[in-house]
Amino acid sequence: MEAALHERRSIREFRDAALTLSDLSQLLWAAQGVTSPSGFRTAPSAGALFPLECHLLAGRVSELAVAVYRYDPLRHELSETAPGDRRAALALAALGQSWIAAASAILVLAAVDRRTTGKYGERGIRYIHIEAGHVAQNVYLQAAALGLGTTIVGAFSDDRVHELLEMNSEERPICLLPVGHP
Repeated sequence: MEAALHERRSIREFRDAALTLSDLSQLLWAAQGVTSPSGFRTAPSAGALFPLECHLLAGRVSELAVAVYRYDPLRHELSETAPGDRRAALALAALGQSWIAAASAILVLAAVDRRTTGKYGERGIRYIHIEAGHVAQNVYLQAAALGLGTTIVGAFSDDRVHELLEMNSEERPICLLPVGHP
């Protein structure tokens, strides 16, 4: 664990190399993976309400078609939600941060606020953002352990990201986590 903490950095430059499906699977599990029969996950969640959804833009991942996916943590599976490579469009939606398009894959965390605000009221929004921070740190540490790099991105057009990923109406994008080989 100390090695991953020591190696963790915000990486914004990626080599033109594919992620393995195994590494991507491990990153997704680190983000939202189920760790107990009762459904608890790798990151703490206020009231165990799990308001976050994890989307994936796969560009260069061995054994995985270039597309947009939704991660199902209970089954540890991906389901395709939209075809094609949308990384460049996402980089434009992220206020033109072109380096994002060079990532092999991009994890996008989105919130379904009512899952948490239904119990905690407006304070639940704070809890959602805290949870997103825990998830992002898990991804950072797992990426470091795998010899990969990432950084959290919060500067983007919410509406454009929502549209690009074809999110459902209840979802609100929280952050982007581009991942690749440094």
